[in-house]
Amino acid sequence: MLLQYKILTVTHRHTNLSRIGDFSLPADNQEVMGSLLQGLKQQFQLDELFYVATCNRVLFLFVTEKSLDEHFVEHFFQSINPSLETKAIKESVRGFEGMPAVEHFQQVGCSIDSLVVGERQILGQLREAFDQAKKRGHIGDYLRLLFQRMVAASKDVYSNTRIGEKPVSIASLAVRKMLSSHLSANSRIVVIGAGQTNTLVSKFLLKHDFKNVVVFNRSLVKAEKLAKKFAGEAFPLTELINYREGFDCLIVCTGAKEPILNNVIYTSLLNGEDANGKVIVDLAIPHNTDPEIFRTYPESLYIEIEGLRQLADENRSFREKELATAEQRLQHHIEAFPLNLQQRQLEIAMREVPSAIKAVRVKAVNEIFRKDIEQMDDSSRALLEEVLSYMEKKCIGIPMRVARETLIN
Repeated sequence: MLLQYKILTVTHRHTNLSRIGDFSLPADNQEVMGSLLQGLKQQFQLDELFYVATCNRVLFLFVTEKSLDEHFVEHFFQSINPSLETKAIKESVRGFEGMPAVEHFQQVGCSIDSLVVGERQILGQLREAFDQAKKRGHIGDYLRLLFQRMVAASKDVYSNTRIGEKPVSIASLAVRKMLSSHLSANSRIVVIGAGQTNTLVSKFLLKHDFKNVVVFNRSLVKAEKLAKKFAGEAFPLTELINYREGFDCLIVCTGAKEPILNNVIYTSLLNGEDANGKVIVDLAIPHNTDPEIFRTYPESLYIEIEGLRQLADENRSFREKELATAEQRLQHHIEAFPLNLQQRQLEIAMREVPSAIKAVRVKAVNEIFRKDIEQMDDSSRALLEEVLSYMEKKCIGIPMRVARETLIN
């Protein structure tokens, strides 16, 4: 069963971050995403399926007997994005099977494999994606067990190493870069998107006393929730083209697969103001900003994920000493997983034991020894019932215990 764990992933390690979006599902809401994932699950005969896309990775984790040969990988990603060329898929996609898949997933959860090492945000993103996969009915026993062990390993690493000391994230690095442009605390900030990333960005904005903030989002309720932190205004995304209050900094991160900011909207938002000194922070994958804006307004400062690599590398250097300790702790969890899996398989295999023993008891009482039991007085029948109940519990527990001990030994 261990060999049926498979991962196909595209990460910051082998791909320019601006291209990761080419490998993600073309969906900007959970309903469409669920439909696409169900299609993949059926098309490639996957028993279980988990998908997550973040600012520095796209990851498909699934359970199947199929091998991850070149044909499978190419067909898989071209069914997601037909425009992907074979060369791009070979260069960017990494596949893991069996224990390497288990190990990679554990490393992702612990943020050892992140662009920003020690970034705890990834665990929250994995939890959210897992909950969605459960709602779709795509999670079974095997991915559930792997996810539980990943969470336990991540908590161990975060609690017992300094890998997360002075915590940073892509959001915090972006705000740090933004601050280098010398924006003042009363600068006009327009936030486009109210998802997890921009919610995290808002914490750093508050930390640095930015209060003049308005929020645009497809869901007005989510926009209002985020804007409330700043006592700011909230608007539906459709009103962005009509906004005339000006801005000093745009922070954009939505799930849209096409640019939200284009020349027309950007010009409209400028409302006649000089683009010099304006800042655009785009943390979306794929990017929400049309590149044409920077050809038209080259004087605007553009901050995006790929440009944050240097700051991320500095962060990694700071945590380099802790990586060895974190990897040692993680290795214990990785090595324990095959036994965890065997124990779970044993539990599944022995699910019928309790009902089989109960059936033997019922047949003995109601058929084989029925006449003899009917001749007993009430106290004798009560004693017999206690004896049978005791024996039933013991007969259920003994084989389970012996099997577990055999596995462990």
